[in-house]
Amino acid sequence: MSPGEDSVSDRNPGTSPESTPASEPAVLELGDMLVSPTAALFQGDEHAPGLGVDSSMFVTRTPPGVFVELHVHPYPETFVLLAGRGRWTSGESVVELEPDGVIVVPADTPHGFRNVGDVPLLVVSVHERGTIEQTWLGREPA
Repeated sequence: MSPGEDSVSDRNPGTSPESTPASEPAVLELGDMLVSPTAALFQGDEHAPGLGVDSSMFVTRTPPGVFVELHVHPYPETFVLLAGRGRWTSGESVVELEPDGVIVVPADTPHGFRNVGDVPLLVVSVHERGTIEQTWLGREPA
């Protein structure tokens, strides 16, 4: 090893993904990916470069009564509800989910959700692209 180089065992697990070789995993913290007080965003292209991750995901903690307005993507989006009770609008459909519920929204379908319970929603939403493509529609979900 040359002076100034570190070994894999000497690296801090919080090492930035840009310096992570493709043969090593990207180890991240949600707190380092916050895009708002209630949402963290992992984008494969940005957070795991060189690993071939062609997906992204939001992890959201949505307070009671709060909603994510309607928007669209040119690919499907899969939501996994881990805690709370939420109401999803997907096109003309409205469904309520409880913990362990999953909804898959087709590409180009207006969708959003609302916390209809009394505890924060914990939601993971998976996007089938390494970089999020999203168009906000400026309307509330049901």
